[in-house]
Amino acid sequence: MSFPMESSPENLPEISSLSPSVISFLNSTFHPNQHDLNLYDSPHLVIELDTRCSELTHNITDLTHRLDSILLSYASFSDRIDDAFHHVHRELQDLKSNSSSFSSTSDGKTEEMAVDELPALAKEVARVEMVRNYAETALKLDSLVGDIEDAVTSVMNRNLKRHSIQQYSEEILFNAITSLKSIEDVLASVTRAHPRWVRLVSAADHRVDRALAILRLQAIADHRALLASLGWPPPLHSSNIDGRRTSEVTNPFKAMQGELKQKYCKNFLALCSLQELQRRRKSRHIGGYNHHLSLHQTLWGIEELVNPLSLASLPHFEKWVDKPEFIFTLVYKNTRDYIDSVDELLQPLVDEAMLTGYSCREEWISAMVTSLSTYLAKEIFPTYVSRLGEESAVEVRLQASVSWLHLIDLMIAFDKKIQALVTQSGIFGSIEEDSLLQRMSSLSVFCDRPDWIALWSQIEIDNTIKKLKSEMEDDRNWMVKPRGAVCFPGSEDYKSPVVSSILLEHVSSFIDRCRSLPTVILRSQFISLVGAPIIQTFLNCLHTKCLEAEGLTALADDEALAKVMTSVNSVHHVKSVLISWCDVILVEIGIQEEYSLSTAVTDGDGNGVLDEEITKLEEFRKEWVDKLTNVVLRGFDFKVHDYVKNKKQWQEKIDEGSWTVTKSFVVALEYLQAKMSWLEEGLNGMDFTAVWRSLSGGIDRLIFNTILMSNAKFYNCGVARFGGDMNVLFGVFRSWCVRPEGYFPRISEGLKLLKMQEKHLQDLFVQGEEWMKHNEIRHLSLAEAEKIARCRIFTS
Repeated sequence: MSFPMESSPENLPEISSLSPSVISFLNSTFHPNQHDLNLYDSPHLVIELDTRCSELTHNITDLTHRLDSILLSYASFSDRIDDAFHHVHRELQDLKSNSSSFSSTSDGKTEEMAVDELPALAKEVARVEMVRNYAETALKLDSLVGDIEDAVTSVMNRNLKRHSIQQYSEEILFNAITSLKSIEDVLASVTRAHPRWVRLVSAADHRVDRALAILRLQAIADHRALLASLGWPPPLHSSNIDGRRTSEVTNPFKAMQGELKQKYCKNFLALCSLQELQRRRKSRHIGGYNHHLSLHQTLWGIEELVNPLSLASLPHFEKWVDKPEFIFTLVYKNTRDYIDSVDELLQPLVDEAMLTGYSCREEWISAMVTSLSTYLAKEIFPTYVSRLGEESAVEVRLQASVSWLHLIDLMIAFDKKIQALVTQSGIFGSIEEDSLLQRMSSLSVFCDRPDWIALWSQIEIDNTIKKLKSEMEDDRNWMVKPRGAVCFPGSEDYKSPVVSSILLEHVSSFIDRCRSLPTVILRSQFISLVGAPIIQTFLNCLHTKCLEAEGLTALADDEALAKVMTSVNSVHHVKSVLISWCDVILVEIGIQEEYSLSTAVTDGDGNGVLDEEITKLEEFRKEWVDKLTNVVLRGFDFKVHDYVKNKKQWQEKIDEGSWTVTKSFVVALEYLQAKMSWLEEGLNGMDFTAVWRSLSGGIDRLIFNTILMSNAKFYNCGVARFGGDMNVLFGVFRSWCVRPEGYFPRISEGLKLLKMQEKHLQDLFVQGEEWMKHNEIRHLSLAEAEKIARCRIFTS
């Protein structure tokens, strides 16, 4: 039998394009030894494969159509989408049953092919499950947000009806807060588990923010109405500030009783709950609860108490622009009078609302201080600044400067009283951060006004320098121990005059004044601006006095030396106190943590706020200590000239019973002894030690170069003479050290070489450096030692 040929035979696909499951199926169905297809089995096989493929295609198509239909249905009928997805789930279960039936009726190879397709099917099922979760979450959020929007509508409608019931409104508000908390829980969960669902979260946030804003405004409006019914703010009378008679003002919090108190507490609780919700939402938006500074806001309920009280105070404040002490008194009185009532009544409500980290005492104090600072910044300081303008008369500017300093004193005193109030409240430990200190300091007005800081600094500088110059012109202040003068601690140790204590009192005063500044940057800036000119003025005065003394007598007389010594003592005292303050006083105001002042100031090369001034003081001290040393050394050089020029004396014999010290050397020693006694009496111990040590080194070099290096011939008698003279010189310095020879190393080692035996000394020329090392000659070079050895003349 023959078969007709097809007119256009199909091309088979490449084997490489077939999947492993298809290749396995073909190999198991068509064996290699079969040359022809079984004409009876082939049609059945084709029909079976077509049937299976049709079923699978039909199922997938049906699933796709159903899914598309459900998603489209959700867009317009959100309330029916849940039932639709349950139907999808049942269809998937049917598909699973069909797959199992198909697997049981097929042979092993066909089952293997179906198993290979299961991952793709599982992935599709997971995707559908995710869509289902998304839809369920959207439905839940839509329902909750709808409840809130219904509550908002009810509240707004209630405002339009005069006969509304307050209790009904409160129930709506608390139900809405409950729904808001549920929504926030869902959104937080979605943000953590499904970060890609941004649009869903954003859409819900938009609707919630709009509803939350309306609810907050309504809660605040109810709160203000309740405060008005309570009689808040209480009446304020200026008579209780300026000393006139007045009656005792009733505390509205203590007078509140019964249903009114219950309504107020519920409303305050609602405000706290709404604020906690807003804080949670903000924390979610910025990614966590570790951003305390950005999350912190003034407690809304406390703010609503302080604002009307501040407004009621404004008429009084306007009358006291030139008497700011009354303003501070009134604000402190209001802060103190109501703090206990606020804490006892409202703190439990804050805790119930889970507003962690909030203290009603702290919030009350900070809100009152902030309101004061705001008024000072807007009204008081601009008035005072205008009076300090360049076009003002001298008398007006002078009076304005006095008023400015008086205002600063009032602010500092007020802040100290507030700090005492905070300490008594038991919350002092929580206000160490600059942000909290700023809220509790009236000096926070300077935080955003560097021009006011500069103006305040200049007023302090002008006022202090004017006083300091007047005090430095008084000769009595340059005495070490005048009658009736109170000296700064440590002045006696440095033999410092009274003027250094006066300067330190001024420095201490402006450092104390800046302690109340609420930030480290402001405190360091203020100390730098004020401290540098004042210390420089003092240093210029000392420099002028020393230059005058040097120019008149070249420091040759004792009176000129006394002026220089007084200046050196004063500078050393001031410098040492400033360094100690870097470890004590400046640490207390928080600057050392920022600038590491203890290291910076001690080393003189850091970034401390007073480092440059202390460096200048140290440079002045070193300069004039060196000049004192050079003056004495120059006089000693002049006195000892004849002694060092007489080379023959080292060859002359000494008569028995004659003077043991060379007479020409005695004159120089007497001069040296007199000057050293004068310096020891007038100079502080540390600088005097520096002077005699430096002077001993200078004399050592002078005598070594002019005598031992002068090619003078030393006989036995000359060595004895020179040794005796040097022992007397060493004796002059024995009062200040145990072994003075160590401070004249070149003279001592030169004398040691002169006293050696001839044979031992000659080994120097043979052994050289080794010989010097063995004989402990460390401060002379080999050439210098050999030169001294050649000048030694040995006689029998």
